[in-house]
Amino acid sequence: MPKKTSGGVASLVLLCLLLQGTAPVGLPPNDLTLTPVGRRWASRTLAHLTLEEKIGQMIAVRANGVFHAADGEAMKDLEFLVRDLGVGGAVFFAGQVFETAWLTNHLQRQARIPLLVSSDYERGAANRVEGATDFPPLMALGASDSEELAYQMGRITAVEGRAMGVHQALAPVADVNVNPLNPIINTRSVGEDPEQVARLARAFVLGCQRNGMACTAKHFPGHGDTETDTHLNLAVLTGDRSRLDQVELWPFRRLIDAGVMSVMTGHLSVPALDPEPGRPATLSPALLTELLRGRMRFKGLIVTDAMDMGGITTLLPAGEAAVRAAEAGADMLLLPADPREAVRALLESVRSGRIPEYRINASVKRILDLKARLGLYKEKTVDLERLSSVIGSRDHLFWANRAFESSLTLVKNEGPVLPLAGESGTLAVLSLSSDESDYFAGRVFVQEILKRRRDAGFDFADAHTDPEKVRQSVERAVRADAILVALFSRLQDRKGTVGLNPLHVQAVRDAAASGKRLAVVSFGSPYFLVEFPEAACYVCAYRSSAEAQRAAVRALFGETGFTGRLPVSLPGLFSRGHGLSLPAARTGEAR
Repeated sequence: MPKKTSGGVASLVLLCLLLQGTAPVGLPPNDLTLTPVGRRWASRTLAHLTLEEKIGQMIAVRANGVFHAADGEAMKDLEFLVRDLGVGGAVFFAGQVFETAWLTNHLQRQARIPLLVSSDYERGAANRVEGATDFPPLMALGASDSEELAYQMGRITAVEGRAMGVHQALAPVADVNVNPLNPIINTRSVGEDPEQVARLARAFVLGCQRNGMACTAKHFPGHGDTETDTHLNLAVLTGDRSRLDQVELWPFRRLIDAGVMSVMTGHLSVPALDPEPGRPATLSPALLTELLRGRMRFKGLIVTDAMDMGGITTLLPAGEAAVRAAEAGADMLLLPADPREAVRALLESVRSGRIPEYRINASVKRILDLKARLGLYKEKTVDLERLSSVIGSRDHLFWANRAFESSLTLVKNEGPVLPLAGESGTLAVLSLSSDESDYFAGRVFVQEILKRRRDAGFDFADAHTDPEKVRQSVERAVRADAILVALFSRLQDRKGTVGLNPLHVQAVRDAAASGKRLAVVSFGSPYFLVEFPEAACYVCAYRSSAEAQRAAVRALFGETGFTGRLPVSLPGLFSRGHGLSLPAARTGEAR
């Protein structure tokens, strides 16, 4: 069992206080208790459903919270899936605040049974909705190691999500990121320590579920020690049963004990837990029924990761994949590659006797019970007039800003290089993005620096920038007295890596070799430093958002301090927990 970290009596008292008085403005408190009235509604509803309607409840389809023309193809398709196919849920992706809330209302009015609306709110609602309160990723919470911030992030996620008609956060990520080469989890994870992952994820779940939004622990049984993006292909999780118990499964056990409402399966093959070679957890009775339901005693909703991802579609057609997921023990199938075919195949599997109807009934009962816990039988639409008083409020922005600032991690400061406030001499800024079509990724970073140093020179580059132009940018930079390099590489599905462009790695090495004062800021993976350990100063900001860039500049110039600690090890350089403290307005070497 991983060694538990003590947060102290004061932290426990504070957390207890946080559990009180946090209901969304204008909404009654909702801790997702299944009331007798809700239980009766779920039972009566199930009793009156046809087999076709039951199977429809097990399907959730994709929706985007953007403007749709009433007679447009996208709207007509959504209306058909909800009204005629009778799907039980929708998963919302990119959108804006008003459009998301309007569309959830519209689809709910099309549905005979209330929809369970979900979204990947890993960084709060802003993870999918432009205009919502933007939080840093979970790894930044690992750097701050604050249960208070994790709880507040969960609370605000619930308040804003429910205001827009979203009921289930497909979060938190409970994966333990022990593999620096992981291309898809990385900063989405709290870090590499199973106990810290469990502790902070649990605080997020408490904040979210005590304010009326269900949470989903993902990606069971653990996606942190892989090098494959399951959006592209099936990943394999190696390790024996003892190792899996100690690392991957530990946070899921803690979250189940904390009452997390749902668990998401990963498209991961786990040889130590499933004897069938190459079978993903999503399709594995050994993992979902025997382990998760049986030995781990999880009684909530099992949802699949998106069934249109390569980790499934490269193995099976949509219909057969849906049947095998249901056979394995999944309750709700998210985003089948072909929803109509998934429903048809599931119907045939029951009619042929392959899947007994009582198995379908068990899943649908869990789905209806969760809808009852969420109060959807009483009210399934939201008040659009409330949005401006809830989304992005001052209270929410206060906690988000605290999360960004407290996570900033000063890994190296030899010289010292920081703080920059009051320093004379010329300053050059290089903004280097390893992503395509992201030339101005560091625009906010440069703008904030120019507010403080109007004479600073700057250059931008992205993955398509001509190598000669990058070389010339470095030549200009090394003529300055001090150099700031901002590095960007988005964590993005189907990209295959979060690593840096080799040309940009060489640019940092050349800048370091010049002997000039050099500070490098990672607005992404903390592991970048492994590529250029000779850099004298290195800061981890964990994310490239405008809020992260502003927070980083404030700290670089000594207006705020550095307090974050690495939640992961940097191989061959620094261990987890390392970080230099540098108070605001401090001069001299950090300790």
